[in-house]
Amino acid sequence: MDDQNKNLVLTTVLCFLVILGWFVVGPKLFPAWFPDPAAVEATAVAPTTPEAAGTGTVAATTPVTSAEPLPEAPRLTIDTPMLAGSISLLGGRLDDLEFKTFKETLAKDSADVRLLSPVGKTAPYYAVFGWAPGAGLTADDVPGAKSEWKLASGGTLSVGQPVTLHWENSKGMSFLRTISVDENFMFTVSDKVQNNGAAPASLYNYGIIARHGLPKLQNIYVVHEGLVRRTDGSLEEIKYKKITGLPEVPAESAHAEVKEATTDGWIGFTDHYWMTTLIPEQGKPYTSVVKYVAGADIYQAEVREPLVTVAPGASVETSTQLFAGAKVWETIGKYENDPSWLSQLFGAKVDPNSPQIKGFIDSIDWGWFYFLTKPIFMILHLLHGWIGNMGLAIIGLTFFLKLLVLPLAYKSYVSMARMKELQPEIEALKERAGEDKQKLQKEMMQLYKEKKVNPAAGCLPILIQIPIFFSLYKVIFVTLELRQAPFFGWLNDLSAPDSSSLFNLFGALPWAAPVHGTLLATIFIGALPILLGVSMWLQQKLNPAPADPVQQQIFAWMPWVFMFMLGGFASGLVVYWITNNTITFTQQYMIMRSHGHKPDIFGNIKSGFKKAPAVAKK
Repeated sequence: MDDQNKNLVLTTVLCFLVILGWFVVGPKLFPAWFPDPAAVEATAVAPTTPEAAGTGTVAATTPVTSAEPLPEAPRLTIDTPMLAGSISLLGGRLDDLEFKTFKETLAKDSADVRLLSPVGKTAPYYAVFGWAPGAGLTADDVPGAKSEWKLASGGTLSVGQPVTLHWENSKGMSFLRTISVDENFMFTVSDKVQNNGAAPASLYNYGIIARHGLPKLQNIYVVHEGLVRRTDGSLEEIKYKKITGLPEVPAESAHAEVKEATTDGWIGFTDHYWMTTLIPEQGKPYTSVVKYVAGADIYQAEVREPLVTVAPGASVETSTQLFAGAKVWETIGKYENDPSWLSQLFGAKVDPNSPQIKGFIDSIDWGWFYFLTKPIFMILHLLHGWIGNMGLAIIGLTFFLKLLVLPLAYKSYVSMARMKELQPEIEALKERAGEDKQKLQKEMMQLYKEKKVNPAAGCLPILIQIPIFFSLYKVIFVTLELRQAPFFGWLNDLSAPDSSSLFNLFGALPWAAPVHGTLLATIFIGALPILLGVSMWLQQKLNPAPADPVQQQIFAWMPWVFMFMLGGFASGLVVYWITNNTITFTQQYMIMRSHGHKPDIFGNIKSGFKKAPAVAKK
């Protein structure tokens, strides 16, 4: 490898180090760019009266609850294989929900993860549905967020056992609400209004997800936390800070953004692993609203159906789905019901009787490089289904990716081997050219052309690995399937850093390892990062150290710098990197041997420990 090639490699590595350094120290140096706000509490809001009949959207909203505790109301139990909780008959709101299969931590006595909480509890977060009045009706004539429903049929809400609620006004109008739930995380809220009065009535149906105060964010800057919505094929992600900065809309009495949709879409709030999303009937128009009520400190996502007029003796029905659950790829893919061959190739099943929620899989934050992160995760998911161990699936994925780029990598390694064969001729050219750099450059390029050698080819494997590395980094941090996924031994969570530590000699000494994120944890790294450093160091020893002293020092320190930098990364990512280094070492060694160049690994290791000769002073 000549000096230019080494400089290109060095530049690439330094850029990589800068990016990794930014990921590590960015949140500490620029906390405003990587916010970690504390959770707070406040009140709640819901839509009410449109200003004029005949319009298809709500024109104004007003508060319907306050900071005072809500009055007590009967509750209906929710009991499914995945969920436990209850529904308050006050507003028919879904405000009490936790998972049966997801724990907060790996501890045996860990509590279940809670998703929704009622007003009066810490960080209220709930979904509420209702009707808003148009011409001929007032707010008292329709069931809203504070109306108490009566149970018409059913008892405990479970799979295949819906509940029906009833409410009626003084004008002869009867309202029925049927709530059902599937075996996963999807609720269906079907509303029917029967006008038994003497006059026509105008009204519209709405659904709201309300979040009181700013939630405690995970502060993982590669994961979007906030509002996510799709409107007629356009995906949008809005952070909480940007929601508070939306323009004030007097008609909404809040900072708001209103969008009209004609065909498809959905809207809701997404956390790291969990999501609550409203899905209106697909193929029909609706209004999508995101708002922040500053006085009450409430974030809201709303779906509003078009205004309808119900004639005497007539009825109107509408249906809205609520996804309240974990962002499991396979489950969300089932709801998307994507009939494309690519989705089916990776295990997605199409149900012709189920509606298609277009783009629902994009509620998972795949990032800018979705064209890489999506297929990488799909392959990982497929391997995990076959193998049954996520750590082994990551290793299998690494082999697959290396096999995929093998033709290009092979050419690169062959070119590197030929470059070594040309070293005697290159040294001879340097002697003949002397100080004439232009002549040397011209003759070297001619030599490369004659021997059909690309001097930059050795950098291609590094350049290929960078986007793959960051895509897998995204996959491991974003997808729920990696959360608390065990490997072997002490590696019980591949989404978290290696829990072992030099501080207690990997558990041999009777004291605990430092807490992740502290200075001690950064210094006293675990077993996996050490293996990573050793694998990078051995890979370097396939080639002699660069002649340039500065480059020699940089390359000598590089494995150990990476070892400490990646020590705080998810252990699944470190497993990938170790496997990748091992495969690369084997490939390079075999290709070099096949071209008559036997790497002097032990000789290169010995030379690395020799003291550099002192430079003579002039």
